[in-house]
Amino acid sequence: MRDSYGPGEQAAHDLIRGAAQAIGLEIAVDPIGNLRMTLPGRDRAGAAVFMGSHLDSVPQGGNYDGAAGVVAGLAIASGLQQAGVRLDVDLTIMAIRAEESAWFDVAYLGSAGAFGLLDPGCLAITRSDNGQSLEHTLREQGFDPTPIRERRALLDPAAIRAYLELHIEQGPTLVARELPVAVVSGIRGCTRFRNARCLGAYAHSGAVDRPYRRDAVAATVALLHHMESVWLQQCGSGADLVLTTGELYTDPALHGPSKIAGETHFVLDIRALSPATLDEVAASAREAAARIGDAYRVTFELGATSDSPPAVMDRRLRARLLGLLAQPYEMASGAGHDAAVFAKMGIPCGMIFVRNQHGSHNPDEAMALEDFALGADALLQLLLDFPL
Repeated sequence: MRDSYGPGEQAAHDLIRGAAQAIGLEIAVDPIGNLRMTLPGRDRAGAAVFMGSHLDSVPQGGNYDGAAGVVAGLAIASGLQQAGVRLDVDLTIMAIRAEESAWFDVAYLGSAGAFGLLDPGCLAITRSDNGQSLEHTLREQGFDPTPIRERRALLDPAAIRAYLELHIEQGPTLVARELPVAVVSGIRGCTRFRNARCLGAYAHSGAVDRPYRRDAVAATVALLHHMESVWLQQCGSGADLVLTTGELYTDPALHGPSKIAGETHFVLDIRALSPATLDEVAASAREAAARIGDAYRVTFELGATSDSPPAVMDRRLRARLLGLLAQPYEMASGAGHDAAVFAKMGIPCGMIFVRNQHGSHNPDEAMALEDFALGADALLQLLLDFPL
């Protein structure tokens, strides 16, 4: 329970900072709390290689989501020091604040804030569990919201040669394929109909024949079935795509076992590596909503979408990392990561996934340290023998 800008996340930052100080790394904390730990290279003026991830978790999350990436950076820095190896450039391990939007409904709060990308209006967003605004929380934790208000960048993309991130896989693919690690090809973008609804008419379940019904549930099911067929068609043609309806409900104050439901609310979450695929599937959803709405005598209001673009990892880094794995395998990430923000800023990014039992965002995350070591070693070898 490493709550963003709360005691849990701060405890993790304190532990990591203590470990970095113990091995002699240079320590810096920016005004919004991101922690940077630097192993000096030969060229102190040159662009540095950044490596890291986040330390916060969702409520009742697991040990490894995010934290494994920060520990990997520290392990690599410690190994280089013990071996007496000095890199050509600085290696900066970054423990990034508030990546999880479960606490404040802001994507990539720490990394986006570090590049001056946040809308200042986010300072008024309240924390999900205690209702305190982000601005109040930052000040309470001893940080400064001014850079967010001024959209002031705290990191210069030109000063970052590359960004590397190790992260547990958050799905079952590596477990199913019996692979310890994988190279991440890219981070899927997301087009989400967050507040979609279907409007029909409430009526008695036994008294209205089908030609006269305006059944919101039946129409919604038909729409979702259509989107499942779109998913199958897209995957059959080789496209990268996942579709999810994570919320689907009727009004408990109005629904009943003997009533035709007059309204549904649902979410349609579309994720893909290709912006064209995202646009095409969203357009299909809108077209189907109009057509199915007419057939079922209901009205769909899909509403506006919330969008995050795909982030493709750097081609050279991907190729080199694949060459370093005994069992090379590449896969897309369906979840968001801070690497997406670095990629958006034009910084070459590389990511390694580590096999993880039981999924993520739950207390049962289970990453074997032997697998972790393989992923960390691939990143170390990349640093040692590849011209970043």
